[in-house]
Amino acid sequence: MNKELLHYNGIKPLIVVLLFITALQGVAILLQAKYLAEGVTSLFYLGIESTFVESLGFFTVAFVSRYLLVWLKDKLVYQYAEKTTSIMRKEMLTKLFTLGPRFAKKQGTGELVTLVMEGVSQVRDYLELFLPKVVAVLVLPIIIWIYVWSLDVKSSVVLAASLPILIMFMILLGLVAKAKADRQWKSYRVLSNHYVDSLRGLETLKFLGLSKSHEQSIAGVSKQYKKETMSTLRVAFLSSFALDFFTMLSVAIVAVFLGLALIEGEMLLGPALTILILAPEYFLSVRELGSDFHATLNGQEAAKSMKRILEEPLLIEEKEWELSNWSNEDELQFNHLNVSHHKNEGRILKDISLRIKGKKKIGIVGESGAGKSTLIDVIGGFLQSDCPAIAINGREVHHLKNRAWQRQILYLPQHPYIFFDSLANNIRFYQPNASMVEVKRAADQAGLTELIWDLNDGLEENIGESGRELSGGQAQRVALARAFLEDRPVLLLDEPTAHLDIETEMDIKERMLSLFNNKLVVLATHRLHWMKEMDEIIVLHDGRVVEQGNHQELMKKRGKYYELQQIQGGRTL
Repeated sequence: MNKELLHYNGIKPLIVVLLFITALQGVAILLQAKYLAEGVTSLFYLGIESTFVESLGFFTVAFVSRYLLVWLKDKLVYQYAEKTTSIMRKEMLTKLFTLGPRFAKKQGTGELVTLVMEGVSQVRDYLELFLPKVVAVLVLPIIIWIYVWSLDVKSSVVLAASLPILIMFMILLGLVAKAKADRQWKSYRVLSNHYVDSLRGLETLKFLGLSKSHEQSIAGVSKQYKKETMSTLRVAFLSSFALDFFTMLSVAIVAVFLGLALIEGEMLLGPALTILILAPEYFLSVRELGSDFHATLNGQEAAKSMKRILEEPLLIEEKEWELSNWSNEDELQFNHLNVSHHKNEGRILKDISLRIKGKKKIGIVGESGAGKSTLIDVIGGFLQSDCPAIAINGREVHHLKNRAWQRQILYLPQHPYIFFDSLANNIRFYQPNASMVEVKRAADQAGLTELIWDLNDGLEENIGESGRELSGGQAQRVALARAFLEDRPVLLLDEPTAHLDIETEMDIKERMLSLFNNKLVVLATHRLHWMKEMDEIIVLHDGRVVEQGNHQELMKKRGKYYELQQIQGGRTL
């Protein structure tokens, strides 16, 4: 049994109940074989005057009892699997929201969606199939072997010698199958991420005339997944053949010994027939486990992947603190802030000391990898410092994952997510009860008027994955409309226009600037033309703050900021 299985909540009491029910099932199998053999023997010796009908009645009771117990086991396991995987899905979603967008980007959106949607179902199948089968393997062969040994020692020796060989062969094939399944699951994750990336970039590929050539890449990834799947299936078929072959061979050997014993007069027909009926039952649980083992491999791998995510370290728990709407009197400080994504990795932010007070527009610039997005994640509450290096209104904390703080924040990412729903409901993302008048006003402020005119149903038109496709600029305007409708006092923006053409960016920039009024705005970007609009600029290099000031001050210093302006020369860094 997989040791990790024992760590599931409530699994041990369930196993105890399954052991008891399976023991009763074993007794029912023995009675079923005994009365069937008695009935056949009686009919053989005495004909229609025998007690065949009485034996058949007892056999029927044992048969029905056996399958009622099987039904009861399956129902208990189904209820447990459904409850466990439902909790697991909720824990996964909660953990992913807690870990934030950086973790999702690192793992791959396609992989995480596949894991939450399909992986959880595969874990449920794993629990439903594996639990009753493994318990049956632990109980039924022992009960049947003891009864066979009481009837005929030679037959019990043959059965006892055959089972370890069968199990060893199963283990060898299982190890091969596991390696194949690992490669198949890895290939499946690559295919999932590749599919999501292809969908996201399809519009760009079509615009560049590369959509046809991209077909080869998609075909290559699909072919690799097909190859890994067929390789896994070949091992599964080989395993099934081996199980059937060794089982039939063992039963045949038992039948030969029983036949010789009957010829020599060493055994009666009744016990011999009972043993012959029980011999296939002795191997049945092992065969069923072997057959279902391959069907549960994906579930086992999915369970391990989810366990790794659920064991990702969380932010240090701290008491909730209150904060009213951010005002000019509020202050956020970083005192020698150091941030690492993982303990074994180097620091991304190093010795950051900053003071942000009141409502102002702050720009964060630097080369790729300088730590801009990491600093945004710290302010958003998704990352923590190595020690209490953050102070908000004088209160020192490890991180800003606090409901009172995060209710102040509205985050505009580079690629906002558009749900399959109406345009109006997409705009209502933060304010589901907003009126149509308020939605239309926000849409007009974001520059969506032209798009609304083009849509047959206007604001009620479905957009998103299966609805009307939106360009990058249109999706960003939807996110901007959400911000106008919600109107929170703190705005975090991480490269909000980096993927847009100059004309679209300039139009969105003009509309965003009106949104920035009377707010604390923190904007991380490569596009340095934004910096002229900022009250303060923070220049990062290799995770450190190397310069701080406004545009004019930093240009006069002719330092790192001046160097970035010279390098950019009107183009994106």
